[in-house]
Amino acid sequence: MQRRSLRFRLTVWYAVVLAAGLSLFSGLIWLSLRHRLMEEIDQDLEGRASRFERYFASESTTHASDDQLRDELEEFCQALPPSSYVAVRGAGGFVFHYPASAREPEENVRTLRRQFSNNHEVFDLEIAAPVANAEHTLDLLRFLLWSTIPVVIAIACIGGAWLSGRALKPVKDITAAALTISIENLAERLPVPQTGDELARLTEVLNTMFARLESAVKTLSQFAADASHELRTPLAVIRTTAELALRRARTPESYRDSLQEVASEAERMTRLVEELLILARTDAATSEMPLAAVDLREVLTEVCDEMRSLAEMRQIRIETAFGASHASATAIVAGNRPALHRLFLVLLDNALKFSRSGGEVILKVESSESRVAVSIQDFGVGISESDLPNIFQRFYRTDRARTGGGHGLGLSLAKSIARVHGASIEVRSTEGVGSRFEVSFAVRDARPVAAVDTARIPSAKI
Repeated sequence: MQRRSLRFRLTVWYAVVLAAGLSLFSGLIWLSLRHRLMEEIDQDLEGRASRFERYFASESTTHASDDQLRDELEEFCQALPPSSYVAVRGAGGFVFHYPASAREPEENVRTLRRQFSNNHEVFDLEIAAPVANAEHTLDLLRFLLWSTIPVVIAIACIGGAWLSGRALKPVKDITAAALTISIENLAERLPVPQTGDELARLTEVLNTMFARLESAVKTLSQFAADASHELRTPLAVIRTTAELALRRARTPESYRDSLQEVASEAERMTRLVEELLILARTDAATSEMPLAAVDLREVLTEVCDEMRSLAEMRQIRIETAFGASHASATAIVAGNRPALHRLFLVLLDNALKFSRSGGEVILKVESSESRVAVSIQDFGVGISESDLPNIFQRFYRTDRARTGGGHGLGLSLAKSIARVHGASIEVRSTEGVGSRFEVSFAVRDARPVAAVDTARIPSAKI
């Protein structure tokens, strides 16, 4: 089906609305004028009838015979406008017609009929006046209106097409500029018309969208480059180890060492690919991460139990402040339990990794009427001011983190999970003193926990 242009449709609608408006306006004018002309004729007939009655009464008292009275009435009627019709019929048999030859009024006249009494006798009076002049005026007006409306509509359509073309010219310019923007030149922006109207605001919104797309593409490109870089190292180690092992015959122990090194690098690659897959799934859509009522205290208890052996191995105490004594506080939020488990697992693992041996990590749950805040505080090496703004970037690792393993994806994943849950993560850290991560959620009333898709968020540590 062929679609008409917006300019064409605007012009057609403008013509239809204008035609309807002019037709209604013309009809109201014609009806108003007709009503006014007929009203004036009726008023004139009323005046003639009143004057005729008074004259009839005065003449009937001075002329005894009916013939003399008819002559006087004939003389009176001659002073009336041409084509007037007057008829009087009395109960006693008196009859008068003007013109004398007319027994009925002509066609196309306005007629007034009334009764009056004179000398105890009732008379029927009928007066008529032609409406030819009024109808001629109405016909002329109708002709002028119906002949003028098409001309006015045609002129209005031409003007409307021109105006709509000028009004839509910024749209045409925006369309032409948008067609030139592609993945290769996302830095280009649409020209913003200096009109301050809806088109200007639409252009600003589109430019903002292009800016977000440019930022997303740059992030994806950087992400791909960083992932390639991270994968290149274990692949190079595997290839080098295999080539050295194949270069000449070696002892079984030497082959075993080479295979162990290959297996170690393969495991490192597997963890990296799993982390990238989790990030991709987390960023995909919230519909793939069903939300239900989750008690954060239960999730934190599970995370602490899972990490307690690692904490004991590093001689670090895990202190909690969300037990039974805090039962009055609300700690239920709308969340995905496996995802929240991973979120706090990442933060607790990060706290244990950078805590000093013999130190402690404190987990707290603080609630208010509208928010639930979970804080994980360590007293380790802390984060420098230069690294603090970048720690949630993917593959970003501080100098200390580079020697501790990992790929720099844990905090980025934690932030992605928090964003899906409508939560925020705040970090306060002092280098050499420690760090405090606080995750703030919106409170949700307790409801039965629905089944969730646990396959989306594995529980393995990062």
